[in-house]
Amino acid sequence: MQNDIVKCGLKEQKDSRFVDTIGKEAYVWCEKDWKHDDHEHAHHRAQLTFVEEGYQYFHIDQKIYLVPQYHVIWVPSGKAHRITSEAKTVNLMVFLFKNVFNDDFYKDVHVFAVPPVLKEMLLYASKWNQLTEEDEEQDLFFKAILKSLPNFCRESSYLEIPVPSDARLIPVCTSINTNFKYSLNADELAEKAQMSVRSLQRIFKSETGITLQKYHQLVRILKSIELIDIGQFTLSQIAYKVGYQSLSAFTSSYDSIMKSKPKVKKLS
Repeated sequence: MQNDIVKCGLKEQKDSRFVDTIGKEAYVWCEKDWKHDDHEHAHHRAQLTFVEEGYQYFHIDQKIYLVPQYHVIWVPSGKAHRITSEAKTVNLMVFLFKNVFNDDFYKDVHVFAVPPVLKEMLLYASKWNQLTEEDEEQDLFFKAILKSLPNFCRESSYLEIPVPSDARLIPVCTSINTNFKYSLNADELAEKAQMSVRSLQRIFKSETGITLQKYHQLVRILKSIELIDIGQFTLSQIAYKVGYQSLSAFTSSYDSIMKSKPKVKKLS
């Protein structure tokens, strides 16, 4: 990594931290066909990322956050994060704020679907793309967006994939991630963890906050989102590819996680 790499107006240093030379309180950086660096970095500006097309994974504090199309993620200032995606095209709007309001919301990571009003506000803000000069209307508008975020946010823990810190559980997660199409075999997973089925279930829930079955479901739904993004399969084909025996079972599972029905892109 060289010293002169610039991302969203911030200059990256060798220690994967960014130097902020922009004086503005807040600005927006829109980028089509986003190129992912796939390494952890941090910066002293809070970040709001709106995924206009495609999807992203944010790796933060032993969790993987899925940010699908028309969702946003809030990342507090100084929070180290890594970004990955297998989407063909990722179009992003990244808002960077030097200071935030005194509210607990801004101290934590949040992912939530963008309601119509916020979506219109974010898209309107694209007219200030990469503007680093002072602009009174922009300053007031961005402050309104920032102030409104806690009210727009909804609990979205269903978009988080926890990564256990207990090394014995890593082979379990790897096996589920690899064999998500097939039914869970608790005995085989317990053998990989070198513990009893009962201990595996108890420790996995304690480490991740969710059951093995819920983790399996989350992985399947995330894989389905990737397949939907490709735009080459029907929903029935996607349901089968991720392990569901019927479209109705897949749709029900998807809706329970994403709080919306799956919608396939036009086949190319």
